[in-house]
Amino acid sequence: MTTHLPSRNIGLDLVRITESTALAASRWIGSGDYHGVHIAACQAMSNAIKELHITGQIIIGEETRIEGQALLCGGTQVGDKHKTGVDLAVDPIDGTNLLIKGRPGAISLMGTVPQGSLWSPGPAQYVDKLIVDREAADVLVPECMDAPAAWTLSLIARAKNKAVRDLTVVVLARRRHQELIDEIRATGARIFLQEEGDVEGALLAALVDTGFDILMGTGGATQGVLAAIAVKALGSKMLMRLAPNDMEEREMIEAVGLDTKKIYTCDELVKSNEIAFAATGITASPLLPGITIRGNYAHMHSLLIRSETGTRRHIHTEYLLSD
Repeated sequence: MTTHLPSRNIGLDLVRITESTALAASRWIGSGDYHGVHIAACQAMSNAIKELHITGQIIIGEETRIEGQALLCGGTQVGDKHKTGVDLAVDPIDGTNLLIKGRPGAISLMGTVPQGSLWSPGPAQYVDKLIVDREAADVLVPECMDAPAAWTLSLIARAKNKAVRDLTVVVLARRRHQELIDEIRATGARIFLQEEGDVEGALLAALVDTGFDILMGTGGATQGVLAAIAVKALGSKMLMRLAPNDMEEREMIEAVGLDTKKIYTCDELVKSNEIAFAATGITASPLLPGITIRGNYAHMHSLLIRSETGTRRHIHTEYLLSD
């Protein structure tokens, strides 16, 4: 009998990167300075990637240059360009506006898959998506993308042996979602409205023990792909479709050969089962506690997911602060 050996586990390397980034960002909690924390977090993550000698290409990243440098921009090569590496998806801070207001829900994120495995949304800015945990994965069918919310929630409730009124639905608090919110409320289901934090919301819906059952609505395209990495690693399910905001965006999407009608699954977005995903809390949320400082020590909490071994680790790190 042939034994399959899992690929090299770089999960702890990813956690070290998200921890370094989260710690740098935590100095800006409540600062009101979006630009300042964005620069600090991007520089911290870029430096941590270099120190840990990860080789690959950033597919999903920050699309703005920092002081003239493409630190974390999509297409940026990291490590030795002559070696086969990984596709990286990074978000130094998911929930930057939450962080600078001192509100819950800001986290630092990073995921990797083998090189050439990660789908890119190209010029697309927005996607429609549905996400459920593994308990409801089998009933989330493509028809749910266009069905009334009541129909989809009935399927989820039946799969989870719940009443619809006992489901909790994660939705971004946006004006574009008002009709969806009204539909959900009409079913009697509970709604968790998120001010920001697209990927965090996806994780809440994809994990089986958070108390959240499904994510519905429109969010960022790059955040959707980053979420797909975690969703597939967890054995949960996601459906996604490009949702151009206007005709100009639609034309740009079609010009690069992407189909605005196609409903994508995780297997199409992430074409490998060699997945590592890490998230570190910055401000407290239902997903992860935030960073706390006690004397000369910072306490951080991270989530590490590895699909090959089916493991999910919750890591509490005590970090000695330098003078």
